[in-house]
Amino acid sequence: MAFVIGLTGGIGSGKTTVANLFADRGIDVIDADIIARQVVEPGTEGLAAIVDKFGADILDAQGMLDRAKLRAYIFSTPDAKEWLNALLHPTIRLEMLRQTQQATSPYCMLVVPLLIENGLQSLCDRVLVVDVSEQTQIERTTQRDNVDETQVKNILKAQASRKERLSFADDVVENECSNEELNAQVAALHSQYVALAGKQRESS
Repeated sequence: MAFVIGLTGGIGSGKTTVANLFADRGIDVIDADIIARQVVEPGTEGLAAIVDKFGADILDAQGMLDRAKLRAYIFSTPDAKEWLNALLHPTIRLEMLRQTQQATSPYCMLVVPLLIENGLQSLCDRVLVVDVSEQTQIERTTQRDNVDETQVKNILKAQASRKERLSFADDVVENECSNEELNAQVAALHSQYVALAGKQRESS
């Protein structure tokens, strides 16, 4: 079993940027968002159940799940969010576990936006939080996703608070800095994780 680092952070914090820096160092990155998309691709049981629940309007012109429409709906309808989580989370969790067990790098990185909210830190040996201010989250997300500030604030309310997320952190990447400073933080953590993974292998 690989040494697992759980990478998380609020929306707009830069999780993908940080994960890519670890991937550049040869680390296997398992991304919950990618798995979440795979389990609702056309032809899957997951997508069929969603269409049954919300109707065909939840699909785009190509028959794919319209994720923006679904996200806007579930954040304004708590019951719908709970139903969707109950449908998809068990499948996503099983696939994450399968991929961590198949990892071949010294350690692997499990990237989960809602790691804390869904209690998935139990799958990890360490939790790494990518941290930025709430204002930075709002600015980055409105620009990136072309959504209004109100929608972003609703998403923030549905996520763990910055303080709560940091309370679970074993390690923190501060992501309001230059690319060089960010890369230096990742380099230091990479060395630390390789050493910790080596110690785990020796003791097992």
